[in-house]
Amino acid sequence: MYNLDFDGAHKTFSEAQKQSPEDAMVPVSDAAAYLFAEFDRLHVLESELFVNDDVYGNRNRQEADPKAKQSFDAQMQKASALIDTALTKNPNDRNALFAKVMVFGLSGDYTALIERRDLKGLSYIKQGRALAEKLLQLDPTCYDAYIAVGVENYLLSLKPAPVRWFLHMTGAQTDKETGLQKLRITAVKGHYLLPYARMLLAVAALRDKQTEQARNLLESLSREYPHNRLYASELAKLKPAGGFGSQ
Repeated sequence: MYNLDFDGAHKTFSEAQKQSPEDAMVPVSDAAAYLFAEFDRLHVLESELFVNDDVYGNRNRQEADPKAKQSFDAQMQKASALIDTALTKNPNDRNALFAKVMVFGLSGDYTALIERRDLKGLSYIKQGRALAEKLLQLDPTCYDAYIAVGVENYLLSLKPAPVRWFLHMTGAQTDKETGLQKLRITAVKGHYLLPYARMLLAVAALRDKQTEQARNLLESLSREYPHNRLYASELAKLKPAGGFGSQ
């Protein structure tokens, strides 16, 4: 997926579902492949959308591909059914809990970034963060789960102070440094989401005008995933003609 080979990812997940039919992480990962293929098609993953608040606020509601949405929903439903079965047997099943964190995260991404329903997306993010915290109490070494805590804190910290106060009163977490700290844990020690956490940190660095830090993160991602044109494209924006530039 990180090389944007979504067809290859679907084939891998199809084989994995045959080998591990009870593992909810397989269909939820397949759902992620459908979602990020849509993000790629709709240019949702380009940094300008997240670095520039005006661009994000004025974005249009995206026209989702009906077949992709149907496939995404089918895999999400399959994952949710497997999660429910696993948690009925063992409420502390760590694999199932993390898969459920992923379900909330993907639901929030789809709702906010494609359907442009930010408040509904926020509700998914809050649920995912709360579940991630429960999982991390059980297993602090589930490093991928820290991203759920990091995303909520960082994204909501960017809101104006009165909005942050309101969100905090509704149970949301809005601390920027906490958000960055949790993202760094996943970016260093994560497994599934390590590259994604690094990309989020690169966006955060661009927002803070820390161009060199963003460049280093993007260069490492580009080396590891050379077929991902998005990393190369973002790097090119940091390298104006005539040498390295700064923003």
